[in-house]
Amino acid sequence: MSDVAKDKAARLLKKRGSVSSLSSHEVKAKETIGKTKDSMSTVSYIDEPGQQDDNPRPAVQMENTYQLGPAKRFPVATVNNILKDVLTSYLQEEKYEAELCRQMTKTICEVIKARVKDLMIPRYKIIVLINIGQLNEQNMRIGSRCLWDPTNDTFSSYTFKNTSLFAVANVYAAYFE
Repeated sequence: MSDVAKDKAARLLKKRGSVSSLSSHEVKAKETIGKTKDSMSTVSYIDEPGQQDDNPRPAVQMENTYQLGPAKRFPVATVNNILKDVLTSYLQEEKYEAELCRQMTKTICEVIKARVKDLMIPRYKIIVLINIGQLNEQNMRIGSRCLWDPTNDTFSSYTFKNTSLFAVANVYAAYFE
């Protein structure tokens, strides 16, 4: 590997905060310099694969909060209203077409995720799942599994039907300590 390529790789690693491919001497030097008595967390920024700029972003240091539970509970009723509003507005007059529904699923997921994030509920990871299918006198069961903390984690679900399709929207809110 040429020196220019190594320099570029080192800059990218420093930019993303990774030290996995640095030499052991550099890692040891970084470990001894970075040790402090107080416990601190570091937040790094990760760019999209297509975005490459040479301006390094500084790491933001935040103190540990030692908060084990949410200060504000996830508003299930508000999210149910969001699901109902978005699914009704996007799918009310639509007929089932496989290719159109594939694109609508992606669009509706992004819209719901954005509207839920606009509620600004801290420390919750949001997962949005949308299933759209043809309404054709059939049965369907949808299941999901994950590690779950019943005291802090929750979900919201809404089912929509019109004359030719059905849609099931699930929003999972997993509390992140």
